[in-house]
Amino acid sequence: MATKYNIDTFSKGVNGFGLPFCDTVFSATLGANTAETVTVPGASTDFSGSVPKYIAVFSFLPTSKIYATTNGTAAVPAGGTFAATNSELLNLDNAAKYVKAGDVISVITATAATDITIALYLFEAI
Repeated sequence: MATKYNIDTFSKGVNGFGLPFCDTVFSATLGANTAETVTVPGASTDFSGSVPKYIAVFSFLPTSKIYATTNGTAAVPAGGTFAATNSELLNLDNAAKYVKAGDVISVITATAATDITIALYLFEAI
């Protein structure tokens, strides 16, 4: 049973602070320039025919440079000029992303021995 993303209704859903510990957590120590993946668990549809939705909360040291994407392969920047990419640099301001059951989350770093956890909270719109 996935832990629900149950935010404080008193604050009208404006923050997710004070979440309970999650029962669906994945962790890894990333090697340099090696993409790692995790598949969001759950059936592609639930009893109502809807696809279960999650908030993926990424945790890592603030000095880490971790890039992530869904349903593709994460990549670190390739050069000194702007180029189109499917990967986003994660940081403390965007360390939570909306995902669906069956999505494949891919993460990568250019630095060896970078620890990361991904907690998946079942999301129900209020």
